[in-house]
Amino acid sequence: MTTYSPESARPGAALTVADAMARYDHQIADDSTVDQADDILRSAHLDYLLVHDHDGRLEGLVTRTGLHPFLIRPWSTERTSISSTSHQRGPFAWPTMGLALAAIAMRIKRLTVWPVIDDDGYLLGVLTADRVANLLTEPA
Repeated sequence: MTTYSPESARPGAALTVADAMARYDHQIADDSTVDQADDILRSAHLDYLLVHDHDGRLEGLVTRTGLHPFLIRPWSTERTSISSTSHQRGPFAWPTMGLALAAIAMRIKRLTVWPVIDDDGYLLGVLTADRVANLLTEPA
């Protein structure tokens, strides 16, 4: 017998973060300097870099805006490590998380990008607010 559930009738109800995440390869070590991060962001025309620790586990995400306070004082960019800056840190999304729940979390946290990690803390991909919105509004 098939039952009707309003939850399953909504667009994107059965989608997970794994269905929406995209691959992202631009990372920097947490012991890298602000100057190095700025160089990568500028040369690759990126809005953000993912930050990993010495074991390769994801630590967070750094943006140009987050680096701005350090970049206006050039003497500090050569000595300040990324781990000393205030940047987006976990918790991060998991691939099995429902996409609708992820959308709510991103809206509450005002995130445009949310890294997706595995159970051991290694990067799997990123979730973008635009991609989530597109998938959740598509008709089934």
